[in-house]
Amino acid sequence: MRIQKFEELIAWQKAQDIAVDVYESFKELKDWSFKDQIGRAAVSISNNIAEGFDRQSNKEFIRFLYISLGSTSEVKSMLYLAKRLDYLNTTDVDKLQAQSIEVSKIITGLIKSLQSSNY
Repeated sequence: MRIQKFEELIAWQKAQDIAVDVYESFKELKDWSFKDQIGRAAVSISNNIAEGFDRQSNKEFIRFLYISLGSTSEVKSMLYLAKRLDYLNTTDVDKLQAQSIEVSKIITGLIKSLQSSNY
């Protein structure tokens, strides 16, 4: 069965979860610049999956998935900073890191699948 809309993609669903969790985790943070940057990166993950899907081209979708993968890496990098700056405790950082790693793996698998098919 072919996926008809981006909302059906597990990668998109889990990327939305990361965005919500990032916003929740940093909602009380006074460092507005940091909070804005990690929030935009987190939202960018699912947005690029959605935008790429709706391009209706295998090549374009893959390109946007790579952008999404980059945003996931940005979130992971900022989480290391959040830990070093004591913006979040280790448990919360580890949870968000685990989610980010999971989404990265799903996106990478989707890219490989698309590269070997005729989407």
